[in-house]
Amino acid sequence: MPYFAYKGRNAAGELVSGVLESADSTAVATQLFASGVTPVEIGTTSAPRKPGPGWFGAIGGKVDPTEVMLFSRQMHALLKAGVPIMRALGGLQDSSVNPVFKDAIRQVREGLDGGHDLSASLGRQKGVFNPFYVAMIYVGETTGRLEEIFLRLFHHLEFQAFMRTQVKSALRYPIFVMVAMALALIVINIFVIPAFAKVYRGFGAKLPLITQWLIAFSDFMVNSWPVLLAILVGSILAFRAWVRTPVGRHSWDRFKLRIPVAGKIVLKATIARFARSFALAVRSGVPIVQGLSLTAQTVENAWVSGQIERMREGVERGESVLRTAAHSDVFTPVALQMVMVGEESGSLDDMMDEVADMYQREVEYELKTLSAQIEPILIVCLGVLVLILALGVFLPIWDLGTAAFKKQ
Repeated sequence: MPYFAYKGRNAAGELVSGVLESADSTAVATQLFASGVTPVEIGTTSAPRKPGPGWFGAIGGKVDPTEVMLFSRQMHALLKAGVPIMRALGGLQDSSVNPVFKDAIRQVREGLDGGHDLSASLGRQKGVFNPFYVAMIYVGETTGRLEEIFLRLFHHLEFQAFMRTQVKSALRYPIFVMVAMALALIVINIFVIPAFAKVYRGFGAKLPLITQWLIAFSDFMVNSWPVLLAILVGSILAFRAWVRTPVGRHSWDRFKLRIPVAGKIVLKATIARFARSFALAVRSGVPIVQGLSLTAQTVENAWVSGQIERMREGVERGESVLRTAAHSDVFTPVALQMVMVGEESGSLDDMMDEVADMYQREVEYELKTLSAQIEPILIVCLGVLVLILALGVFLPIWDLGTAAFKKQ
């Protein structure tokens, strides 16, 4: 539909202006009259432009989930205090420091001015409010519990942010260890082994096979580092492009769940996010099938999301949530037992909250003991590395010392 720029006066006589999307100018005038604005001038215009990142960097180019979380909390407080929704949105628009989020709130207000529902206006801001958020707002509108839904969404987003931080913490230590070992190998091959190689070449003796391999690999790294650097950069770019594809994202997300020690933490945090989201959807009155479809988009893991979609398909065929969850290969027996109790007692939302709490406690415990769990793996890897280097570097010295001793 075309866009129309308008100027008019509100009930207080103040001059207002904006842009609305509608079928024609008559429909725009009707929408303005309905919102209490008397139109003065209406004309066609182009679609409103969204501001780019510019000088604002990360905060200007996208909307951080924390901003949406605080927006939900503030909307709850304002609506609870009896502030009209348009005035509440106007105040939050003026107080926002992120130009992208400020523009999104402005467009939401224009949508409300144009006669659209709040959920529909939020749904048009694709990069800001996800489908789960929009669906919850729709439930709040239809049930008259919008104020309560905003508070629930605030707690939901707060929990999501907490679990996201836990996942990053779980992956940070293993990644740091692998990067440190890779840097150590680079330093050894570029600086340490070449120094020993010069000494060994001066002896003119035959070197052990493992020493020959180490020297050959070190020479390759020293002489061909531009090629290795190009291969490394190309591999990173190719990996990022592959992860952006549906197949690549699915495979990578499943691989992350199989990483030793850290993988189980990532899985538990992901299931905790799903359980909390599903509990919120069911408690708010969303049908189970629709709730599964919506929560599949909140877990931030393509493989787990696919398993939840299979659960939804099973429920659509008439199967129980317990049966579909058991075939998903995601939940533990304890979690399945809690789902069974929830279905039988009619308190599935409460039981899913219990599942989320259980997984959250397990994630926190796993993170506290992460260093103790990863230390044996680290010691074994370092031991193998030191053994290979020791044998390669010191075997020739041992052989030469033995030969000299025999000559004496």
